[in-house]
Amino acid sequence: MKITIGSRGSDLALWQAHFVKDALQKLGHQIDIKIIVTQGDKIQNLSFDKMEGKGFFTKEIEEALLNKEIDLAVHSHKDLETTNPTGLTIGAVSYREKPTDLLLIRKESSVENKTIPVKVNAVIGTSAARRKTQLMRLRPDCSIKDLRGNVPTRIQKLRDGLYDAIVLATAGVERLKLDLSEFIAYEFKPDQFIPAPAQGVLALQIREVDLELKNALKEIHHTDVAESIAIERNVMKLMQGGCQLPLGVYCEQKNKGYQVWASFSKDANSAAKTFYFEADSNNGLAEKITQQLKSEQ
Repeated sequence: MKITIGSRGSDLALWQAHFVKDALQKLGHQIDIKIIVTQGDKIQNLSFDKMEGKGFFTKEIEEALLNKEIDLAVHSHKDLETTNPTGLTIGAVSYREKPTDLLLIRKESSVENKTIPVKVNAVIGTSAARRKTQLMRLRPDCSIKDLRGNVPTRIQKLRDGLYDAIVLATAGVERLKLDLSEFIAYEFKPDQFIPAPAQGVLALQIREVDLELKNALKEIHHTDVAESIAIERNVMKLMQGGCQLPLGVYCEQKNKGYQVWASFSKDANSAAKTFYFEADSNNGLAEKITQQLKSEQ
């Protein structure tokens, strides 16, 4: 089958697209990649909470899919809205890279600290509301400054001394195999600093009517990952939020049961609260978590 993949043009997005391309080529398919520029790529001077609309990194790619300019869209699953546009569906999800967040610290700004090893009153870079509210919880003394750009651009801003530390998804750093030896890399534990729903997972989005392609994608679909992130994303859907919501949800399957950690704040300027849940079944689990989070608002 001949398949055109749509992708953003950043180093990480292209890594993701080529990862899927390689997997499908091994199954005998003919693959092309088409680069599509999104609103999130064009607007680099505003933090996400100041940008209008939703789907900053996905809307244009989804439109290309609906217009049949491409056949398959590869997204970071955490960037996707919880409801697909009419006519689109998730055909498969990838393995899960480390779901954690990584704090990159300039060596001169690093200190021994049991909570976060960065100096008092440090300037930490991130534009994600989820990360801001959790940093406020862990280190209220620190100043949080907006940080935009692709992964290498963000790291260069840290190198240039604009920040004492920055927060990145570990998955992006791992996939790009970046040399970070000039910094102190502190990887948060996922129960300490709760990841975004579906962080570390790729979503392979297709048109609902493309049954042949949907069938082909079954070969590279990870069912166990899909089950865990379904709980995470269902909480986000029930909370009526997108990537701007100060919400973290992380689910692990343990001995046929589920462990879920959540982080939530009523707004991006308040410290987050964290929660822990256990259940033998996923039946009603997302609803139970959501009820608890909403009771804290």
